[in-house]
Amino acid sequence: MSQSSPEAMREPFKGLAVGDSLHATVAARDASTLTLRCVREAQAQAQVFTTASPQVADLSSGGAEQPLDVATHHGLIRLLAAVKELPPVRMGVVHPCDAISLSAALDAHRLGLIEPVLIAPRAKLEGIALAQGFELQGLRIEDVPHSHAAAEHGARLAASGELEGLMKGSLHTDELMAAVVAGSAGLRTKRRVSHCFVLQTASYPRPFIVTDAAINLAPDLLQKADIARNAIELAQVLGVARPKLAILAAVETVNPSMPATLDAAALCKMADRGQITGGVLDGPLAFDNAVSIEAARTKGITSHVAGQADILLVPDLESGNMLAKQLMYLGGAASAGIVLGAKVPIVLTSRADSRESRIASCAIALLLAHHYRQAPP
Repeated sequence: MSQSSPEAMREPFKGLAVGDSLHATVAARDASTLTLRCVREAQAQAQVFTTASPQVADLSSGGAEQPLDVATHHGLIRLLAAVKELPPVRMGVVHPCDAISLSAALDAHRLGLIEPVLIAPRAKLEGIALAQGFELQGLRIEDVPHSHAAAEHGARLAASGELEGLMKGSLHTDELMAAVVAGSAGLRTKRRVSHCFVLQTASYPRPFIVTDAAINLAPDLLQKADIARNAIELAQVLGVARPKLAILAAVETVNPSMPATLDAAALCKMADRGQITGGVLDGPLAFDNAVSIEAARTKGITSHVAGQADILLVPDLESGNMLAKQLMYLGGAASAGIVLGAKVPIVLTSRADSRESRIASCAIALLLAHHYRQAPP
């Protein structure tokens, strides 16, 4: 990738001062550079200059699989840097009985994120480790007969305080979450349990959260309020002091025939009345208005959230799951997945997720676990 000299890069900016406003449009681009046309708002004359951009990846191979990569845009590097001073937390890895889930737990252990407690049939676990060349010496193993028993035992250990987090292994999500939300497990809090995808894509200037796309099928108003509270808390733990939450619908106006728009309006009023705190809510907003200032401006929407949302609250699980996976597989978004609303954070990843996604999810769980020490859920 060609780089302009520092002197050449500074030349177009001569005469500019702090506080000056520029309007920039992309005049041309190739694989390594963008040509920007910049106009100072107080002048009519345009300045044109080029600035190097990251080289565009070669996708000419067509059918080659493009793996998800949470390291995209240095997201994983920043996450690991943010947690490097935090001691690892004891995390129950529930039924890691395949190479992918077991290796993810061992990777997170090597990176100093977790002290794994492997909850699985010992013979099966040791067989996988032997076949893959994994070293289990020194790790605590809780021997249980099957995946259902692993989920129940993990929930009990977390409720007793022996574990500060849970991580899904090779069992089904429903099996793990049924054990977590069971009244006898002791992991329930006053809030509804919900899932957050933490996503980052090159086409949006900041990481953002999509919720709920994995737990609640068709949440009602009060359940959506808890989903919003959980996502706001996560955003704050990740460093956004007052996150902007967009409540998505197909349109940006309230329509009695579209229940999602009524819920959105009610959630905003709940925030006005102090029933949902810590964030700035607006809705209903269509997806384009939530992430594009230009789209919101075109439709005449005046909002502190439109075009700059930190959180996208979806109407139901189906729309949220499709949105998140479209962003990942077609939009190249990096991802992590976490469940909030229980007494401990729960790393909930898919079998198709990459190693980087699993590591990022563990890093987020580490942040949450330390947060819960000071502010129990």
